Amino acid sequence: MRRVLVSTILGALIGAVPATDPFLWLEDVHGSRAMAWVEAENAKTLAVLGNDPNFARFYAEALTIAQAQDRIPAPAFVAGDIYDFWQDAQHVRGIWRRTTPEGYALASSPWTTVLDLDALAKTEHANWVWKGTQCVWPRENRCLVLLSDGGEDAITAREYDPAAKRFVPNGFTLPRAKQRIAWESADSLLVSRAWTPGQLTAAGYPFVVKRLRRGEPLSSAVEVFRGAQSDGGYGVTPLVLHDGTGDRATIIVRPLSTFTAQYYLMTAGGLQRLAVPLSAQPAGLVSGRLLFTLDADWTVNGSTFSRGSLVDVALSAAASDPQQLQPELVYAPRSREMLDGLATTRSHLLLVTYENVRARAWIYTPAPGGGWTKQRLDLPDNSSIDLNAADPNGESAYLTTTSFLIPPTLRHLDADSAALAVVKTAPARFDASNDVVAQREATSQDGTQIPYFIVHPKSMRLDGNNPTLLYAYGGFAISMTPSYNGTLGKLWLERGGVYALANIRGGGEFGPDWHDAGLTTHRQRVYDDFAAVAEDLIATKVTSPRRLGIEGGSNGGLLMGVEFTQHPELWRAVDIAVPLLDMLRYERIEAGASWTGEYGSVSNPQQRAFLASISPYDNLKPGVKYPEPFIWTTTKDDRVGPQHARKFAAKLEAMHVPFLFYEVTEGGHAAGANLREQAFTSALQWTYLVQKLM
Repeated sequence: MRRVLVSTILGALIGAVPATDPFLWLEDVHGSRAMAWVEAENAKTLAVLGNDPNFARFYAEALTIAQAQDRIPAPAFVAGDIYDFWQDAQHVRGIWRRTTPEGYALASSPWTTVLDLDALAKTEHANWVWKGTQCVWPRENRCLVLLSDGGEDAITAREYDPAAKRFVPNGFTLPRAKQRIAWESADSLLVSRAWTPGQLTAAGYPFVVKRLRRGEPLSSAVEVFRGAQSDGGYGVTPLVLHDGTGDRATIIVRPLSTFTAQYYLMTAGGLQRLAVPLSAQPAGLVSGRLLFTLDADWTVNGSTFSRGSLVDVALSAAASDPQQLQPELVYAPRSREMLDGLATTRSHLLLVTYENVRARAWIYTPAPGGGWTKQRLDLPDNSSIDLNAADPNGESAYLTTTSFLIPPTLRHLDADSAALAVVKTAPARFDASNDVVAQREATSQDGTQIPYFIVHPKSMRLDGNNPTLLYAYGGFAISMTPSYNGTLGKLWLERGGVYALANIRGGGEFGPDWHDAGLTTHRQRVYDDFAAVAEDLIATKVTSPRRLGIEGGSNGGLLMGVEFTQHPELWRAVDIAVPLLDMLRYERIEAGASWTGEYGSVSNPQQRAFLASISPYDNLKPGVKYPEPFIWTTTKDDRVGPQHARKFAAKLEAMHVPFLFYEVTEGGHAAGANLREQAFTSALQWTYLVQKLM
């Protein structure tokens, strides 16, 4: 499970802009002056990258890989069938389709199209981008289809009947908003959205939950829960958990900050707050046991459950007395180990853990008298493992193993017998026969050992002349693990390039402590870790500053901006994607106020001073020899926003520092509304990196 506002009284202090900031006009996302600037910069960049002899081939190869018909369809269980959302050359926006489990196991699966998004967008003259579905639990075949205008986080939700292949006449319809929805029953939804003006937090997320019954207009929805406008995090969220035995837990999640929340359980006496730590998170329900992950120690009746653990609480006991919980341990991490993901079948709990960034998968089974038994699954070492889907009404599940040089393999799991069977294997997208993977460590400034992976030719000479791309993320407890990237392999590794993936602090690779070590005013450790890996690559003569490039997006884009300003001498190429860069303004831009738990707030003098010290936008200095960066973003990004990238580029322009800037006009924070757009921006990136490093 992944860990996902400032008081309005302090609002005037947050993101105060110096009167001398000449680029505030670029924060007018759709303003004519700002868009004219974007169009001009796009044209300049396309003249450099789009006209490069490599670009057309890179785009064709990236698109071929992205749209390949022999990709593994991502399975999801709905009413006993297997569903998948699929995009290719004929289905640019995509189709939602289904088959049976038996059909899915065939080499050429027989799919039935349930909803054609290209046809829908054409009929409705809309720029629809798929955002997924939410289906009635567990057997009724009704779903909410979630659609976005151009890829933004705001969604429209419409009830759909997959069996009849049509939207339900007079069914549930929720107009565009940043909203959270859960099926309470087949005829009622719990919805969190701005029902009236002013019902959004400073980050733009809703805090009022209402019950909407079938056939009622939005105006008739009845309030169930209300947070506060000053709440932090990602907005109040309704959550309904089920298990295969018919138990149901209806929970309201009220985030107080980026990583803390209160939890309210629906009981016979109404909503009651659960006495769990603010940093706990509900993670699932199996055999009447409500599961929580812990990001802080939890002491109950003299017993302490350590942070990083998974515990269970009897749902019946919690419903009768939510203040006197009796948790039991399910899983506790060892040194350099972490819980990465979980899923539930009818009778079992499936876990994926990582030990020193190497995956393990387990079946946990609740014992009749309490406690759990466990069994490790026989899966390849030195790989990453993803839990793709689990059937809550049966014992089937699908898992994928992958690594840097081995294409993904999808297996079916029978959770009762622990039997695994290979169902689908993706073909190789590049020739990996000349490459090898190693795991190394670098020493950060404070002495901490920072692991990183390096993928390189077997014949690599240690002469400092190898074109090398270093990637990291370093935030929000998100782990960077080995994965197969056909485009990277085809356009970089096959050309003799070296790729390095750094497991720096701020991520989740070693549990909550690894993440928390890089929070707020401790964040310089994250940037020191990354620089240490780069310096290790240089010291061991894998590469040199002339041949070293770096890449990161979103929070990783902030990482790139910091490394650009703090260590310009180390890099030849800096690829800065959908980034945060103005850290004295970030709380005022799009959803930035929801991340104060990660970065800190300018309303806190100590944190503001630190943010000022690392903010890439504020630390650009005239007269410094910077490498020429490639900065790119999307107009439709309503999460981080294009404002950061625009202003950073404009400031470089004013300082007469060369740069390349590109803004995709749609696609949201995902940086592409479809496979064509994603392949296009990918080709721009690889063209830039090859230009600079090869």
